[in-house]
Amino acid sequence: MEIILGKRAGFCGGVINSVTKSNDLLNEYHNLYCLGEIVHNKVVVNHLEEKGMKFINSLDEVEDGSKVVIRAHGVPKEIYEEATKRKIELFDLTCPKVLLIHQEAEELVNNGYYVVVVGKKDHPEIIGTISYCNKDSIIIEDVSEVDSTIEYISNNHKDKVAVLSQTTYSVSKFLEIEKSFKEKLHGVDLKILNTICNATELRQQETDEMSKNVDAMIIIGGKNSSNTKKLYEVADKNTKTYIIETVEDLTDDIFQYNKVGVMAGASTPKESIDEVLDFLNKI
Repeated sequence: MEIILGKRAGFCGGVINSVTKSNDLLNEYHNLYCLGEIVHNKVVVNHLEEKGMKFINSLDEVEDGSKVVIRAHGVPKEIYEEATKRKIELFDLTCPKVLLIHQEAEELVNNGYYVVVVGKKDHPEIIGTISYCNKDSIIIEDVSEVDSTIEYISNNHKDKVAVLSQTTYSVSKFLEIEKSFKEKLHGVDLKILNTICNATELRQQETDEMSKNVDAMIIIGGKNSSNTKKLYEVADKNTKTYIIETVEDLTDDIFQYNKVGVMAGASTPKESIDEVLDFLNKI
């Protein structure tokens, strides 16, 4: 079996920053909390838990004055306000690119724009972004929601509209949404901001190219990882594709293929990738 590993497989810059600084903080503080999963990968989360990090779902779970890490995906604006009132010390490890989108969204609303945020409605990054838009915004997940959004914009006489995206959204799907808005929405000041992370875009492009030249693809990443799922969708259009979280999820039918491509999501640690490669090479 020939195995090809994607050049961009594994941690992106934002995840490296969050995980590295989390480990540094654990070396300094014994009682450290993280609001939500630091990244969407159970291997990473389990490792940090073993070192002493406690993962919580709400600030209600900690006492005033506690030390709390903010995950890579970011949190809603209200979290910062609550932490200040309760003298909770925050260590903000939000991906810098996500923080820029929060700033952009807030500026757009302050300048009179109705903001359309493209992404998964229940994803933590999107929940954080929308909190900076007040009520002058909407979340859409795909192109099928463009028509109803335009109808609302027209009926409510919105004359300035901005469209931006989740950092890990599908590039091809965003371009489809962009085209639809440009073709159907007229008479308004329309801004389209492709805020998909460059690392995400390049990873999707590499996955697309690789999957066209192999017999099968293996995508490694967390089951709740948005960027991993997008890689699977890209590859699955071109060839038989397996999505796994760890090497234990691989099934024996992978060995029927002569040429296999391996790509990993942005929150997938090197150890998970190496375990898969070692397993394939040994067999």
